Amino acid sequence: MARENFNDLFAFVVVAREGSFTRAAALLGVSQSALSHTIRGLEAKLGYRLLTRTTRSVSPTAAGERVLATLSPRFEEIEAELAALSELKDSPAGTVRITTSCHAANAVLLPKLATLLPEYPDIKVEIVIDYGLTDIVAERFDMGVRLGDQVAKDMIAVRISPDIRMAVVAAPSYFEKRKAPQSPQDLTDHNCINFRMPTYGGLYAWEFEKNGSKVNVRVEGQMISNTPPQMLNAALAGLGVAYVAEDVAQPHIDDGTLVQVLDDWCPTFPGFHVYYTSRRQSSRVLTLLVDALRYRA
Repeated sequence: MARENFNDLFAFVVVAREGSFTRAAALLGVSQSALSHTIRGLEAKLGYRLLTRTTRSVSPTAAGERVLATLSPRFEEIEAELAALSELKDSPAGTVRITTSCHAANAVLLPKLATLLPEYPDIKVEIVIDYGLTDIVAERFDMGVRLGDQVAKDMIAVRISPDIRMAVVAAPSYFEKRKAPQSPQDLTDHNCINFRMPTYGGLYAWEFEKNGSKVNVRVEGQMISNTPPQMLNAALAGLGVAYVAEDVAQPHIDDGTLVQVLDDWCPTFPGFHVYYTSRRQSSRVLTLLVDALRYRA
């Protein structure tokens, strides 16, 4: 195949990897129609179909799977080498993609980046908010942020925040109609705002601990959300009791718009950690970023 067609092969890899012409076109910075034309032309030149297209999905054919398995690692090696070349610059340069939660982004990442990025104008950071347990290798992220006990053992992890304490809160208007719970079990009689766990699809069981005794309570209520910020907003609106990070709720507790209950039962979890694979350890940009984010008590 002629050298100029390598771009066509890379376009195929991105489409196959994303499973979508729309997402692939956005990543490549081309129109969806142009990308479709490129893939059709590539298939015509090779003489076999690479992708099976339906109205809802795109997936590689058997031939496409073989081509993808061969090409994808090669393109990743090329991308890694090009990234390594940027390390030779006097000023560090490159893009770092991070998957994180809204809480970690607002409380930790953005304040630290506000200090780091102005010093290094050639560094770009893409933050993607995701409450699922994202596979950073499969999804091609450079690093992720999770609570310490959620980081896979094969990852390099660095603490970037103090421990996170939870809080059970509701609006004063809610407790005007209901007696405040005295124990975690009392929550079964309350209208609680549930959290739908994105990765597993189930509802999160609220965790409590007191004097070494641990209790998990499966609560019920009219509201279910898959993002903690919406749970907090629902509590502020008087729609029920929420279980959220204490530092997020604290300003509302201080100004009286939320009431905290079961304070002596609320546990503390390991703080946020940034994590990444060993193959990214030598990146100068990543090293700078990790050092800037590192928690220093």
